Amino acid sequence: DTGERAKTLREKMNLHNNEAGRMHVQTEMRQECKCHGMSGSCTVKTCWMRLPSFRSVGDALKDRFDGASRVMMPNTEVEVPVQRNDAVAHRVPRRDRYKFQLRPHNPDHKTPGVKDLVYLEPSPGFCEKNPRLGIPGTHGRACNDTSIGVDGCDLMCCGRGYRTETMFVVERCN
Repeated sequence: DTGERAKTLREKMNLHNNEAGRMHVQTEMRQECKCHGMSGSCTVKTCWMRLPSFRSVGDALKDRFDGASRVMMPNTEVEVPVQRNDAVAHRVPRRDRYKFQLRPHNPDHKTPGVKDLVYLEPSPGFCEKNPRLGIPGTHGRACNDTSIGVDGCDLMCCGRGYRTETMFVVERCN
């Protein structure tokens, strides 16, 4: 959260998503203990909190990313920049940094919860060429018709269909 002060909508989004990630990690922490003593006796027991694996955190946040909510600020919370004459930086305590309400872009959707991820604008489409954003598009690219990944024809061809070519390659055996 370094440098994020919840002044702009993007900073509020980042602060919200950072806190949602922290909350997820915190709820997935597990206590581990180890006994110390002669021949298996547990005269002293040491316990600590273990962080979840990076993979499990990433998988869970990816699932939340797939269900993220588009948000906007309520009109009542649009802030006007305040002119300050003093040179002293005013720090906002962390507990107060998250006291703002993001509302869903679609009024029929529920307000995002503290553990939900949020976004401001939809991601650009990568199917069609967009020179302004540096997106080359996917038309004419080779794809893998057996893959369900990003190189797969179903995903890469964006529902436009694709042409298959069968190639026979003759190679010498060693």
